[in-house]
Amino acid sequence: MLRVEHYDLTLDYRIAPNRLAGHARLRVRLLEDSSAFELDLAGLQVSKAIVDGTRARWRQRGRKLIVQPRRAYQRGSLATVEISYAGNPQPAMGMWGDVGWEELTDGVLVAGQPNGAATWFPCNDHPSNKADFRISVLVESPYTVISNGRLVSTSRKAGRTRWVWESQAPLAPYLATVQIGQYETTELAPAQRPGPVPMSIACSRGLRERTQRALGKQHDMMRIFSDWFGPYPFEHYGVVITDDVLEIPLESQPLSILGPNHLAATWEAERLVAHEMAHQWFGNSLTLTHWSDIWLNEGFACYSEWLWAQAAGRGRTDELARIHWDLLERQRQDLVLADPGPADMFDDRIYKRGALTLHALRLHIGDEWFRRLLRGWTQRYRHGYVTTADFLALAAEVTGSSVAPIVDPWLYEEKLPQLPS
Repeated sequence: MLRVEHYDLTLDYRIAPNRLAGHARLRVRLLEDSSAFELDLAGLQVSKAIVDGTRARWRQRGRKLIVQPRRAYQRGSLATVEISYAGNPQPAMGMWGDVGWEELTDGVLVAGQPNGAATWFPCNDHPSNKADFRISVLVESPYTVISNGRLVSTSRKAGRTRWVWESQAPLAPYLATVQIGQYETTELAPAQRPGPVPMSIACSRGLRERTQRALGKQHDMMRIFSDWFGPYPFEHYGVVITDDVLEIPLESQPLSILGPNHLAATWEAERLVAHEMAHQWFGNSLTLTHWSDIWLNEGFACYSEWLWAQAAGRGRTDELARIHWDLLERQRQDLVLADPGPADMFDDRIYKRGALTLHALRLHIGDEWFRRLLRGWTQRYRHGYVTTADFLALAAEVTGSSVAPIVDPWLYEEKLPQLPS
């Protein structure tokens, strides 16, 4: 077993043939004595492996890449692993649909949750292994590359441009991203007044005016969420708008990816915009230790929709909670929120029941203590890992008493509890 502490990815991508050639330089720490390093890599062929400057053997079995250095490593040792690889990247198909590297009509979208990172670089594809990233991508010059962190350089030569992005804030592999399109990047103008965080948009020229008009409210969202959750955990926030219609929007770090269909002046579009922004706190800064606790991502982001709805005059949070309780009560009662299993990990009932769990807790402890809990939660585990047990422990610490009597039925029983009156 190992942890990756740093990824340095140098990619050369040809858009028309969907051809990717990559060199990955990973700094890894061994968690046990080992004579082989196991990484995840799907659908791409390795041509060379080097460990600490020495050629190493390797083998690929399904989604696994096994690298065998010429000597054994002791627990706690650091090693530099370099992998050269190439191929035609494709999304991984499974019970959650297609995830990973995906071709657009004109460009690329990467949606890594939960196990799609391995479709474009060798990694330890688990949410509890955050790392720093440097991602360099060479593409044809009409195209823009958006990735994680901040853009540190661009260089053009012979009709192609290299884009170099760096993220010093650690991120889980599933949040690593490359978005490629004929985009123009500009600042997002506020609908009313600027929010507390710089914001940008990347979209085609034809979508710029519509995007500015639709997303200007994000400055107000950021202000409301920062008030509830504490300071935004990154330096800036960006949104990429693809030309292709997307079934669902996507979160990355520190950006979200929307389709033009999410620019509509409807509550359905607006709530999704709010949902993806909230993931910067819940999912990106505070990242799951285990996927079984997915409600800590989706329940919090869903509840954020309801908090924004009240702030924006779209409906009171309590009214929305009771509407969704009625809807859930009519559905199957066969899901355990705190451990739904892989097949139900992204079931909409996780989102809504998770949000209702938070609302029940809020009604029980009151608004002042609930706000203190949320802000304490994001502060204590900033850029770290979280579990349901962590949340319950902090709730007991903040309020001075166990919240188990009110929260446990929501988390551990199939039957939907009643909301407090």
